Amino acid sequence: MILLDTHIWVWWVHDAPELSGNYRDIIEANEGEVLGVSAFSCWELAKLVELKRIELPCSIDDWLDAALIYPGVHLFGLTPQIAIESTRLPGQFHRDPADQIIVATARVHNLPLLTADERILSYPHVRTLR
Repeated sequence: MILLDTHIWVWWVHDAPELSGNYRDIIEANEGEVLGVSAFSCWELAKLVELKRIELPCSIDDWLDAALIYPGVHLFGLTPQIAIESTRLPGQFHRDPADQIIVATARVHNLPLLTADERILSYPHVRTLR
């Protein structure tokens, strides 16, 4: 069971070249279990579309409908515990609210986070995979 960072989820759905063989191997190894996605990744992606920082091949509504039914995908909701944890992350963590929520989700559910984000990878208070 793993949690996918937003960009990893998008790369996986699009079979993007940015998703290196190692990331693909980790996802494939976990497809029979749970590939977690934070509900906040849906918000983050919708914001990226709104701000025209990413272009999807269809509407955000249709993309999310399709991406959330991929085999093994489980949507982790934003709970009060995750919201609070995101404001109490130990040590120094950057101020991006999406990253804070995603890291908090991984911590609360005790899941490793699959990410290519160097700021998250260098944060010692969350288990990461790369």
